[in-house]
Amino acid sequence: MTRIPMARPSWDDDMRQAALQTLDSLHWVKGPEGRAFGKEFSEYCGAVQGTPCQSGSVALWGALRLLEIGPGDEVLVPSLTYIATATCVSLVGATPVFVDVEPDYWCVDIASLEAARTPNTKAVIAVHLFGQMSDDALVDWCHQHDIAYIEDAAQAHGAVSAKGIKAGGVGDVACFSFFPSKNLAVGGEGGMMMTRREDLAARMDALVNHGRDARLESHELGSNLRMSEVSAAIGRVQLHRLEGWLDRRRTIAARYHQAFANLDGIEIPEIRHGTEHAWHQYCLLVENPDGLRHALDAAEIDSRVYYATPCHRQEVYADHPQHHAAFPVTDTIAHRLVAIPIFHQMSDEQVERVIQAVVKASHQVE
Repeated sequence: MTRIPMARPSWDDDMRQAALQTLDSLHWVKGPEGRAFGKEFSEYCGAVQGTPCQSGSVALWGALRLLEIGPGDEVLVPSLTYIATATCVSLVGATPVFVDVEPDYWCVDIASLEAARTPNTKAVIAVHLFGQMSDDALVDWCHQHDIAYIEDAAQAHGAVSAKGIKAGGVGDVACFSFFPSKNLAVGGEGGMMMTRREDLAARMDALVNHGRDARLESHELGSNLRMSEVSAAIGRVQLHRLEGWLDRRRTIAARYHQAFANLDGIEIPEIRHGTEHAWHQYCLLVENPDGLRHALDAAEIDSRVYYATPCHRQEVYADHPQHHAAFPVTDTIAHRLVAIPIFHQMSDEQVERVIQAVVKASHQVE
């Protein structure tokens, strides 16, 4: 029996040809593929500018630099997320202030943001967790308090808000990751910064190229954060496939919803009303996560817990004043979110194998 992985990178002849043509052109950096990828992806998201870069983590760092956030500033971040959401704040010398998430959709909770807001709060990084869009009301909250809205859209390629706006076109700056497990990838590491603000667009391109202008004079602190032309060429091909891939992910998620809706000890993920989930991960909220994972492993099916140790409890923040803080929702669900396979190449047979294994496990585990 072939094991079912959590994800599988996409690779086909069109991507191979795009990569080879770019290599054969001998134009491997700072060329037309990167510019086209940024333009095409930003247009897809409804933003005014997209700048490819080396990773989603780099994009987060760059977003904070663009917004001139540094020492003395505070940035509100959910603790239930990948660690890069928080460490990017520390890397620019600012202070991450951790907040709780919503009990139903698991994105950043606005009431928790309000309770944590201080005169030093300069931005919030809202994670569209697992492909679920954050609350549209967050835009108005940030505007009301003159706080920048950074979208951590690393898991949300193609997600759509209740207002019909795609991830990447909601906040002041959005950050994407193209890691191989993501909905859209580039044949290796990759990321993109995106903005809907004209005043940030020109600086965005300069930031990834040592802060230089067309005369090669550096106007602000930057570095070499560029994406290779080969990666951008692959990303452009994948972008044309993305909507079809999302349709498949949504079909699988709907099948899971139907199969798991009434299982004891297992809750299916909720979808915010009016939104279109991107389903980077399909996470079940499980009473006995170890039991489910052991059963899936025995059935040759991969699974993973997201995120067992919240950011504020990790060793890197051992000296942070919130290291031992209590966040009721995060503390309750962090160790219980079990992700099961969902990727567009899954066959119907594989989907049914996962369903049967989960249903069987729900009857066996206590």
